[in-house]
Amino acid sequence: MRLAGRDESGEKEENSAGKVVINIGGMTCATCATKVEKALREMPGVEGAAVNLASEKATVSFRSGETDIENMVGVIEGLGYQARLQKAVYAVEGMTCASCVSRVEKALSGVEGVMSADVNLATERATVTFDAEQTSYEKMARAVDAAGYRLLTTAEGEEALDRERKRRERETRLLKIKLAYSALSAAVIMFLSMAAMHIPGLRDIPQRTIFILLFALATPVQFWPGLTFYRAAFKAARHGTTDMNTLIAVGTTAAYMYSVVATFFPSFISGTGLELAVYYDASATIIALILLGRFLEARAKGRTSEAIRRLMDLQARTARVIRDGEELDIPVEEVRVGDTVVVRPGEKIPVDGLVAEGHSSVDESMLTGEPLPVQKGPGDEVTGATVNGTGTFRFQVTRVGSDTVLAQIIRLVEEAQGSKAPIQRLADKVASVFVPVVIGIALATFLVWLLAGPDPSFNFALINFVAVLVIACPCALGLATPTAIMVGTGKGAELGILIKGGEVLETAGRLDVVIFDKTGTLTWGKPVVTEVIATGGRGAGELLALAASVERGSEHPLAETLVEEARTRGLMLGDAHNFQALPGRGVIADLDGMEVRLGNAAFMAESGVNLGELEMKAEELSREGKTVVYTLAGGELLGLVAVADTLKPMAAEAVRVLQELGGEGVMLSGDRRSTAQAIARQVGVDRVLAEVLPADKAAEVSRIQSGGKVVAMVGDGINDAPALAQADIGIAIGTGTDVALETSDITLISDDLRKVATAIKLSRATLRTIKQNLFWAFIYNIFGIPIAAGVLYPAWGVLLNPIYAAAAMAFSSVSVVSNSLRLKRFKESWDYTSESGPHVSNGAATREFEAERREEEPEMMGKAIDPVCGMKIKKKDAAATSQYQGKTIYFCNKMCKEEFDKEPEKFMAGVK
Repeated sequence: MRLAGRDESGEKEENSAGKVVINIGGMTCATCATKVEKALREMPGVEGAAVNLASEKATVSFRSGETDIENMVGVIEGLGYQARLQKAVYAVEGMTCASCVSRVEKALSGVEGVMSADVNLATERATVTFDAEQTSYEKMARAVDAAGYRLLTTAEGEEALDRERKRRERETRLLKIKLAYSALSAAVIMFLSMAAMHIPGLRDIPQRTIFILLFALATPVQFWPGLTFYRAAFKAARHGTTDMNTLIAVGTTAAYMYSVVATFFPSFISGTGLELAVYYDASATIIALILLGRFLEARAKGRTSEAIRRLMDLQARTARVIRDGEELDIPVEEVRVGDTVVVRPGEKIPVDGLVAEGHSSVDESMLTGEPLPVQKGPGDEVTGATVNGTGTFRFQVTRVGSDTVLAQIIRLVEEAQGSKAPIQRLADKVASVFVPVVIGIALATFLVWLLAGPDPSFNFALINFVAVLVIACPCALGLATPTAIMVGTGKGAELGILIKGGEVLETAGRLDVVIFDKTGTLTWGKPVVTEVIATGGRGAGELLALAASVERGSEHPLAETLVEEARTRGLMLGDAHNFQALPGRGVIADLDGMEVRLGNAAFMAESGVNLGELEMKAEELSREGKTVVYTLAGGELLGLVAVADTLKPMAAEAVRVLQELGGEGVMLSGDRRSTAQAIARQVGVDRVLAEVLPADKAAEVSRIQSGGKVVAMVGDGINDAPALAQADIGIAIGTGTDVALETSDITLISDDLRKVATAIKLSRATLRTIKQNLFWAFIYNIFGIPIAAGVLYPAWGVLLNPIYAAAAMAFSSVSVVSNSLRLKRFKESWDYTSESGPHVSNGAATREFEAERREEEPEMMGKAIDPVCGMKIKKKDAAATSQYQGKTIYFCNKMCKEEFDKEPEKFMAGVK
């Protein structure tokens, strides 16, 4: 990445000073400006910030190695304001090596209003962050054109992908033809050069005739397939620069032109005392080998971008909408927000929306990476590109076109694949001066061999000069990082893990601490009834109906939970009168002519009730982090109901896997300490930060960072924006919303917390691959160039043939890309199961039962009635089962099962 306001060299120092001016929308008073300024100043790496309310601008000085513009934008938007910066991805034509990348970045960064520019050689894309009030595409295109390249807009959608695919296919076909011609010609030239003197019939042909024949074969190779290198080298020279094409053009031209002189002016060569020889085989074979390398590289690079193509192919082509009472099949591009769409069994869901009527199961594996279908009913969200199961339903369209979740995912993956990792800084610095240095080494090699080499010294000098030029490979340096990032982020998208870019990958690979927000992250974020314990021979359903009837008059969240549970069980509710809420204690109401009290232990003690055996059970439930509500009717204690925000099924395993990776898990919660510690014990987290207000979450993250730790924050991506922005890595889980995609560095599409560990593993694997690529790219050049210059000749008499040098150069890039492609084999170490939400009746179903349920999945797609409480439940959502006369009986919670097992005949008497 290059930042605006840099030095002339354009080199990026690890902690170089940067300055950026950001337009901010939404500020209405001086308090707003102070608030933004304070937040920016408190960011790590920010040296100073000044916010002007009148101009609506923030001027920020920062150390570029410690923070960046995206982090600042995240903080501003996390406060509820708009950072008026735009990010655009453009195609760049004409780049051939890492030196080209450096020049395009420098040209874009020099345009006023451009905040940062990332240019990716592998994707041939430029990702630019800019202020639209100060610059435009036209200005940036002119700057890039002045540097010798072309900046093109990239339209969104499948049409753009098809155009890009067809362009690449045309280029690859032409490259293949040129490769075939140059390879065949080079083979014939090689045969005539090396075998003609040893084959009867050819030995009698005059040497000059052989030279002319070789000239006739080599010249078309030099100026048709080789024209690619001349054009690129000339364009670079016209702008006062050099690149890899310069090296190839100079090297092959030197060998070719010397051969032409030897062919047509032999007396000039022999008159100097030099041995008469031609090197047509070297020039032609070098061109053929370089083209072979580019062809293989193009094919490999095409495979690195398969993730984008697969995502684009997921889009449905048509949609069945209802208009004027009729069902019409129309192109998906014509679907409008508010339309009603009909989806039949086995069809793709065309766009995003909310189910209006009908039920079905939906396969979301293409987005979440989880294999089991998710049940959908009225009010549930459906996402475009997912596949409907066996049911038929209608849904109302909420998002179309570029606003759909799939479109956002594609855009995010494209931006990520166009980004760079900080580890590439050294490679960028080397690439920016690589070609001039190599030309200098080649000239020095020529002079040393010419002046001090053995006879014929000119021939030795020429051969080594060409070898140095053609073995040097800045391409491997330029491809080392972007190809690994492309494959890594693409693989992440396949697994339902959206990673914003190379810097995120690198930082995620170095995480020390992962902070989990409790509500909505470790837990479902919605309280459910977990236990109903009745006394005095009453049933659980009777107790729950009584409590819910009273709570219907309350707006407390726990009251809503009781009412919802009762309605889910199909219980009849009565009408309570004289409702009275007592804050901190409970409620009182009259129901069926008697006074009913619901509340905590203190309220029961105040009412003069002895809790008896229920007290011990209540204490046990409280230690588990559950809220206990006692029910007192007519002065008699009827029992208790326990309510809790239950853990997600895989939360404990996710923390365990994280700890196995060497990371520390921390839980952040606004709950009282006892409740937070109870949840922490269940999930296996040792460190708890309790009673933290939402506004203070970012400060807690900063406090842990101050200890030198690299910190990730895992939240729901909605109310955790400041903390997500403050963390080194912000991870939004279980959502594909706009907010999550914008505020987080990593977004997990599914609710499975184990994907946090998967994201870290994938990041480490990608970072490891980048380091391997850079190591081999540097080692290849560090050892290859001196060997080509002839350093081994004095001791061992070994010289590197330019043909072998060209082969090594061609395959160095291919090896780097191939190593990156190994990331496509990255696999998770477990099979995911899909959980659509908390079990309404019992969120604490055992793992053993879940395993049993999955084995019986085909049998359990229907519904059943709990014989104890009469609740209708889906078989797959049952909290427990029992066997009765060879039949499987399903229960909404464990307590119903326990009551049933005591007297099964009693409960089965009324069941048909």
